Amino acid sequence: MPGTRTSCASRSTAPPATDAGRRNYTRRVRFVLASASPARLGVLRNAGVEPVVRVSGVDEDAVAAGLTDPTPERLVTALAAAKADAVAAEVATEHPDAVVIGCDSMLSLHGEMIGKPNDPRVARERWKRMAGHSGELLTGHAVVRLDGGARTKDAVESRTTTVRFSAPSGVEIEAYVATGEPLSVAGGFTLDGLGGWFVDGVDGDPSSVIGISLPLTRSLLAEVGVRVVDLWRPRNQE
Repeated sequence: MPGTRTSCASRSTAPPATDAGRRNYTRRVRFVLASASPARLGVLRNAGVEPVVRVSGVDEDAVAAGLTDPTPERLVTALAAAKADAVAAEVATEHPDAVVIGCDSMLSLHGEMIGKPNDPRVARERWKRMAGHSGELLTGHAVVRLDGGARTKDAVESRTTTVRFSAPSGVEIEAYVATGEPLSVAGGFTLDGLGGWFVDGVDGDPSSVIGISLPLTRSLLAEVGVRVVDLWRPRNQE
């Protein structure tokens, strides 16, 4: 699956899977989600992780404007990194031993990068363009490791998944826009909600389309020295 990996000087390999290492990780490490997205939270909860949720408040337009070479992959990874960085600084005292993940998703359609419509008129026009076509959903992921309140490691990568849209009728588009669901999600559609009725299929990672790739997140966690199995909820908490 396509993806763009960014090397980070502070990155190190995961430690050996010793019993002492397991005790160290399970003792205090918290998983912090730097996102207000209920879809991302739902993916993580369904996968056995109960994250601490913090919203970054990052000025996304300012981050995008500061890029000298805003390729689609670079844009989503820069936004994800900005969110993770901001939240990591905010929670370092409260959660000194933690991993913070930031994500950002955008849809590439007909050569244009599409974020959240925010307006019914915009959502309606976008769906008329999307109907019967395919687009690429890009999601940037950035992980920051905090150890003793200090930032020690980080890892960044993007994932791209092709989404094949069906051709909803004008009445269906109007009804979908009227629900309000497409207004606040990247590309103006969901895979795990009402928008799923109008998606013929995906080529790639479905969880990335929803907002956070589980396999990629597992890989990035390993890069910063954390095993995803150590973040799972104890069975007695389910």
